[in-house]
Amino acid sequence: MSTSDLGVDDALARRNALILAVAQALGGANSTVTFALGGLVGHWLAADKSLSTLPITCFVLGTATTTIPASMLTRRIGRRAGFMLGSLLGIVAGLTAMRAIFIADFWLFALATFIAGCYAAFVQLYRYAAADTASDAFRGKAISWVLAGGVAAGVIGPQLVIYTRDLFAPIAFAGAFAVQAIVAALAMLVLSFVRIPPPRPIAETGTGRPLVEIVRQPRFIVAAICGITSYALMNLVMTGAPLAMVGCDHTVGDAALAIQWHVIAMFAPSFFTGHLIARFGKEAVVMAGLVLLAGCGVVALSGVDLMHFWLALILLGVGWNFGFVGATTMVTDCYRPEERNKVQGTNDFLVFAFVALASVSSGKLLDASGWEAINWMLFPFTGACLAMLLWLDVRRRIRRVRIR
Repeated sequence: MSTSDLGVDDALARRNALILAVAQALGGANSTVTFALGGLVGHWLAADKSLSTLPITCFVLGTATTTIPASMLTRRIGRRAGFMLGSLLGIVAGLTAMRAIFIADFWLFALATFIAGCYAAFVQLYRYAAADTASDAFRGKAISWVLAGGVAAGVIGPQLVIYTRDLFAPIAFAGAFAVQAIVAALAMLVLSFVRIPPPRPIAETGTGRPLVEIVRQPRFIVAAICGITSYALMNLVMTGAPLAMVGCDHTVGDAALAIQWHVIAMFAPSFFTGHLIARFGKEAVVMAGLVLLAGCGVVALSGVDLMHFWLALILLGVGWNFGFVGATTMVTDCYRPEERNKVQGTNDFLVFAFVALASVSSGKLLDASGWEAINWMLFPFTGACLAMLLWLDVRRRIRRVRIR
């Protein structure tokens, strides 16, 4: 089953995947700056320190609430126009955050990160767009290629923080968000080169099966839960990590570099995740990701030295990549071409709704129970997902036997 109602064209899919990988690098820098500084700026601006990570929660809420509208908008006006409109939100977000820091307004900063999250919702669709004209065999690789652009984001974002945070000294961090707006403008330029033919009108293709019927498929349920768990657990730990590091007497620069290596670890495996999926299967790759997420918890609970944080965040990043790319590819097996937009939007809404919950929980857990409590949360959820994947495999084997 092809993911596209436009016809398979792997040459076009490769071209778009490369362009979208560059856009992913620039759009991902938006997220990296927010995650690296959101909690620290929030802690500086908030009167109630338990609200320190609220700006990051607002970022995730912006993503969650925009996923379905972004998907529907790109269906109506086309991928390229929709993605360029999303980049405009990134420009607005950076400039608003800069203004909020200048006037020390916590709630305006939270609004800015919400808008940045809306931009991120469009960035999340890049991976699906790369697969629009891809064959079944190339689909997983196309998704991985786009996510590989996040490797550059992992370098760009933290370096923006390190080299521009004092651009408007003595007002700290405002410069990073000013440059964040410039990077979003560059992303808009890059996206103008995307070429994805418009989908056939709904009157010709139909809307497909009812959404309820699609999301009730056991494969979709397990894939969505694994995607939710991989992303939510990653966000839970990553959101609290910079604050925990500063609290353990590490520097802001150490925290920024830790996030840099974490983001690189999130996206660097994408150069070969598609090959692993093709060779070992989607479910096996998701399982490997879940095991690595649990390994992050083991390392983080072993100590609070700089290397403990760095190694834990690297494992967290690789685990997220295997878990999320594998789960995303599983989702693409569950819908027909004419159903793709509503299913993609629904899946991303579910993912980011739970990521928002994880984000706000991170600040509360860190403030109330400390860094250890956050990491203990990794084990029950990864265990539950592994059990569901095993159940899905057993169910598939039983069906094969019955068919024979």
